[in-house]
Amino acid sequence: MTQSINASSHLKLNFALHHANGATIDSTFDKAPVELTIGDGNLLAGFEACLIGLMVGDHKTFTVAPENGFGQHNPANLQTLKRHQFGPDMVLEQGLVVSFSDAANTELPGVVKTIDGDEVVMDFNHPLAGVELKFEVQIITVQ
Repeated sequence: MTQSINASSHLKLNFALHHANGATIDSTFDKAPVELTIGDGNLLAGFEACLIGLMVGDHKTFTVAPENGFGQHNPANLQTLKRHQFGPDMVLEQGLVVSFSDAANTELPGVVKTIDGDEVVMDFNHPLAGVELKFEVQIITVQ
């Protein structure tokens, strides 16, 4: 009997994540498939929801809205810092990813959005925030 994916299934699958503009962000279709357990926190809930009910052999593509993926872009996650808050030898340029530590000493990456004199605007949104994604999966095993 073929088992469908449920809220605690362990599965092996190939996946591809595509940006709304068509660019492939990540894919295992040309590599080894991945194994995961639904509900273990390794996959965003919005992506897991697409898998529920699928069976071995299914090959599907889903559109994942930003609120079910990496969230909407939040203007509150743009922070203006002073140039002197960065190391004196750090070359800052638009698009540079800079790693910070938050109060809990957790790594928090930010992207340099703009530089205007002594002011540096950092974007702490996930790079895929606000982006509609295409999530393609091929189910290999379900346990």
